[in-house]
Amino acid sequence: MRGRWLWPLEPRPPVVHRFAPPSHRYGAGHRGADLGSRAGAPVLAVAAGRVTHVGVIAGRGTVSVLHADGIRSTYEPLTPSVAVGAAVTQGSQIGTLAPTPGHCAPATCLHLGAIRGESYLDPLALLGAAPAILLPLGAVAQAPMG
Repeated sequence: MRGRWLWPLEPRPPVVHRFAPPSHRYGAGHRGADLGSRAGAPVLAVAAGRVTHVGVIAGRGTVSVLHADGIRSTYEPLTPSVAVGAAVTQGSQIGTLAPTPGHCAPATCLHLGAIRGESYLDPLALLGAAPAILLPLGAVAQAPMG
């Protein structure tokens, strides 16, 4: 299944940790998805947009890109190759994966986040890789048999 977003690493990486939304704004949770890779791997923009942040947060290099649909993608840890205000196209390189220990220590992974306003979104859903959600039988309209 193909999503709206392009995978930020090539080849398609394994998902190490899935999105786990917090129960409230400051609650515990995992506000993105961790994608396994190797230090130095090129990190690609998931969609076209404008770079709104390049910096260091909690000792890790970070980049944020605002997309036309109002969703902001975030990437960490990386060594950025873009500047604030730069326009990026889907699939253009925005940096390289840094060897900085992070969510997957001692392994290396890219933390990919998605946020619209103050709401965190599952980036795997935007990539077309979110798990299917099964509904109870009563919730599905059943076609008449005949």
